[in-house]
Amino acid sequence: MGDNVTGADAGQVTVIRGADLAGAGRGDLLLRDGLVAEVGSVRAPKGAAVVDADGLVALPGLVDLHTHLREPGREDAETVRSGSAAAAAGGFTAVLAMANTSPVTDTAEAAERVLDLGRAAGLVDVQPVGAVTKGLAGEELAELGLMARSRAAVRVFSDDGKCVHDARLMRRALEYVKAFDGVVSQHAQDPRLADGQACCHEGELSGRLGLPGWPGVAEETIVARDVMLARHTGSRVHVAHVSTAGSVEVVRWAKAQGISVTAEVTPHHLMLTTDLLTDYDPVFKVNPPLRPQEDVEALRAALADGTVDAVATDHAPHARHDKEHAFAEAAFGMLGLEQALSVVATVMVQPGLMTWADVAAAMSTRPARIAGLTGQGRPLEPGEPANLVLVDPAATATVDRADSRSLSRNNPWHGRELTGQVRATYLRGTQTHEHGQTQQQGESA
Repeated sequence: MGDNVTGADAGQVTVIRGADLAGAGRGDLLLRDGLVAEVGSVRAPKGAAVVDADGLVALPGLVDLHTHLREPGREDAETVRSGSAAAAAGGFTAVLAMANTSPVTDTAEAAERVLDLGRAAGLVDVQPVGAVTKGLAGEELAELGLMARSRAAVRVFSDDGKCVHDARLMRRALEYVKAFDGVVSQHAQDPRLADGQACCHEGELSGRLGLPGWPGVAEETIVARDVMLARHTGSRVHVAHVSTAGSVEVVRWAKAQGISVTAEVTPHHLMLTTDLLTDYDPVFKVNPPLRPQEDVEALRAALADGTVDAVATDHAPHARHDKEHAFAEAAFGMLGLEQALSVVATVMVQPGLMTWADVAAAMSTRPARIAGLTGQGRPLEPGEPANLVLVDPAATATVDRADSRSLSRNNPWHGRELTGQVRATYLRGTQTHEHGQTQQQGESA
């Protein structure tokens, strides 16, 4: 079963035996030279590492559209290497590193530096996201074209953490990126309706707790404006961390009109609700904030029916001295990479809202397509890159924040039992994470 997953060195030929191929039946996978060489009933070559995957599900390697790796500038909270290790442990083979670093990723040189740090770590493909505006200041477009033409080949641009609230500037950004099939990922937060102090869903609870309210309409008005700008420009817009039922309605309408809009939802917005704020625990302070149960239900339904395209973690590590404050003063954000797949398994697969094939689409295929990552999100078929994750769908585990590969400990899943555990991750045939030990060797040449 799952704990018999074993490791393989770079260049090692690996046979994965008897996995559930996520909707394509049960079979073996032969990984060689970075590719899936054979699928079906495979005879292990002599010296090959043989993985007993009986009872495990094989998925294409996961792709995260929304990861904060903090490097450069805040290596006390995370580095590209530590974040890559957390990503590999969560089943990811590619992550998009957001631009709100120090300095901001708003130049070609800055983007190439992040790319090189990811390659040096070698655990996942780290694709830089470029800032939309210089310094995330919302005043002047960043070097969009130069970043796109750089070695980093940036295709996703975002001021995440801040909204591009100037409609004229947002229009110009959409027009600019259209030339190279780029996409603007918007942090939808109208600063006049929810300023930087807003930290709790606006409602009865925010009033009772005395916390500044963050109304859903502050998200929904920006989403509505941006889909209309996308229609006007004929460009692509992506809505980051959708959190309300109203935003879902806008995205659903826009897709029905043929507008090029995609959207993501975070694991925490699929499970956690604003009721968790009653104890003022700063680990649950996130932007956009946790919402009521009715929004959670709407987000689950939208992910299940494809209105929301992807699950993206918004992995936001923070050092203790930034998070351990009174709620209103604490930093926004929570960890997400290592438990994302387990959260989706628990709230979407286990109740029957999604199949494992649906999970592959929402956490691998569609995110890779949105980001333009041609070597990721590919089917587990001969000739395709050997990027994959093995999951034990029945295994449960109680999350312990001390076990995280991240440098930070602001883990909202601490103490929760989640179903569906990652057993191994492979990046182009090389194992980047394993749970368990023991291995067998192939029988013959």
